[in-house]
Amino acid sequence: MPGFLNLAANHNSNCGYNSLMTQLLNIHPVDPQRRLISQAVEVLKAGGLIVYPTDSCYALGFRLEARQAMQSVQRIRNTGRNHNFTLICNELSEISAYAKLENWSYRILKAHIPGPYTFVLKATRDVPRRLQNPRRKTIGIRFPDHKVVSALLAAMDEPMMSSTLLLPGDELPLNDAYEIVERLGNEVDVVIDGGPCGVIPSTVVDLTGDYPLILRHGKGDTRNLE
Repeated sequence: MPGFLNLAANHNSNCGYNSLMTQLLNIHPVDPQRRLISQAVEVLKAGGLIVYPTDSCYALGFRLEARQAMQSVQRIRNTGRNHNFTLICNELSEISAYAKLENWSYRILKAHIPGPYTFVLKATRDVPRRLQNPRRKTIGIRFPDHKVVSALLAAMDEPMMSSTLLLPGDELPLNDAYEIVERLGNEVDVVIDGGPCGVIPSTVVDLTGDYPLILRHGKGDTRNLE
């Protein structure tokens, strides 16, 4: 089947989705095929864990409700329970349900999306505690400038939780779909091959105070934020 490849014959019991094998979906990074996007979304809605390309680097993605997929990410990245997840959004209108924004922080966020930035905001009560920073009660919000991400979110009709695909002991995120499959085996349900997308993570900006604070310099330009 063009654009679709089954790579592992093992049952993936690590995620909520009962996958018999890891699926490699070759999705065009500029003109994503609807049929393949639908296959990835079906896995996400069933509680599965996917690897997908962004405008900075490859990432792990799952639904907010997918507790087992979240635990798989923590195990894959060896982060423990205090890992900071990021909420991937498609529309500005989605933010109010998950994060609290002041007028000044809204203007900054709006001026820098879509793009390779993660904005740290105070989480609302609608964000499960397990997905918040346990001490600060915050959530990272991201709007990647990538056609595959936009297509996934539009088809899901909801945001997606995410974490950079940086494996323990690696200095840089993985950037090749076939290497990702080889390294992760059946730890994930779907790997989307959108071609190389880089190894520089997003710039992280804290908007919880009275002014923007750069927590991590990454791919996003910070000249208008400092």
